[in-house]
Amino acid sequence: LSPPDVNHLEEEAISNAIKSKWIAPVGPSINSFESEFNKYIEIKHSCAVSSGTAALHLALKVLNISKGDVVLCPSFTFVASANVILYENATPIFIDSEYKTGTIDISALAKAIIRYKPKALIAVNIYGQSCYYDKIIKLCKSNNIFIIEDAAESLGSVYKNKKCGSIGDIGIFSFNGNKIITTSGGGMIVSNKKEYIEKARFLSTQSREKKNHYEHNELGYNYRMSNLLAAIGVSQLKKVDNFIMKRRKIFNIYKQELCALGGFDYFEELPNSYSNRWLSVFIIDERVNGITSSKIIKKLYENKIESRPLWKPMHLQKLYKGCAYVKSGNKDISSDLFERGLCLPSGSSLKEKQQQEIIRIIKDMVE
Repeated sequence: LSPPDVNHLEEEAISNAIKSKWIAPVGPSINSFESEFNKYIEIKHSCAVSSGTAALHLALKVLNISKGDVVLCPSFTFVASANVILYENATPIFIDSEYKTGTIDISALAKAIIRYKPKALIAVNIYGQSCYYDKIIKLCKSNNIFIIEDAAESLGSVYKNKKCGSIGDIGIFSFNGNKIITTSGGGMIVSNKKEYIEKARFLSTQSREKKNHYEHNELGYNYRMSNLLAAIGVSQLKKVDNFIMKRRKIFNIYKQELCALGGFDYFEELPNSYSNRWLSVFIIDERVNGITSSKIIKKLYENKIESRPLWKPMHLQKLYKGCAYVKSGNKDISSDLFERGLCLPSGSSLKEKQQQEIIRIIKDMVE
C-alpha cells in the first residue's frame, strides 16, 4: 500500500554509521536528524524517539496528563492516537469527523469542550490532511486546553503557511515503514517550547539524572531512537519533497480517472493548505456506480494488489466500548467513512504502469 522508498543512499548512511561505531541510541546521526528536521518543519526543538506512539506518550507525560484528566481525540484515527490516553489512565472522549476532510468536526469539538472540560486535545491530521487549526486554536486557547498535533501521517503538509506538526503546543511524527519517510521504525516529538523537549528527552532515556552512576528519581522509558535509524532518516529527509510530489501526482491520476466514473469522492484540501497525500483515499457511493469499497478490495486482492478500508473508528472498537462519542448532528460520519472508504496503493515508488492496472481493474468493475 505504501512501501519504503529507499536506495543506495540509505545503504551508505547505515554503512557509515556502523563504521563510525555509533550504534547505540546516541550519536552524530541523531543530532543531524533532529537539526535538519527542525529546519524542515520550521520549529525550534525536537527529540528523535523509537516510534510515533512513543512520541505521543511523551507528549502526554510532558503536559502532565494523568488519571482523572479528560483528553479529546477523533474517533476516526489509528488506534495509537487513543491508546496513549489509556497509558496514563486518563479518560478518552471521542469526537466525530466531517465528510469534507475526514478531520475532526469543529461543531462536535465545541460541544465536547463544554460538556467534558478536557485538559488536552489530540488533533489528528488524517491521511496527510490538516485539521482546521485556526478554529481549533481559538476554541482550545480560550478554554486552556493543550493541543497535541498528531502529524504522524502529515510530514510536509502545510496549513496556512505553517508546516503540519509545528502548529500545536506539541507535535509528533511517525517514521514507520509505510510513512512519507521512514527510519524503519521511529518518531519525533517537536515543540517551540524548549522545556517540553528537554523533559521528553529526559523521560525517553529512563529519566536518568546527570550523575556518573545510574540515578533515577522518576519513572522513565526506553524511547530514544537508534543512531543507525537516524542515519536513514537524514538520507530520507533530503528526499521528502520529491516523495510528496510523487504521491500527489499518484493521487491526482486516481482522482482524474476514478471520479470521472461517478460515485468516487475524496478528502479536499483546506483553503491555503497543502496535503502530502500520504495515502490516496476515496469514498465510494454504491448508489451511483454499483460497487462497494469491500468489493474493490476483494477484486484487487485477487490480482495480488493490496488495498484497505479506512480507519475503523475508536468508538466501534471493543477496547473502547463504553467511551463517550460526540457527534455534531444525528449522523455518525466516522462510521460511514469506514464503511465506504478505500485506500489505494500510494507509495512514491509506485510505477505508472502499476497504477494504470489498478485503475483498469476498478473501471472494469464499474462498467
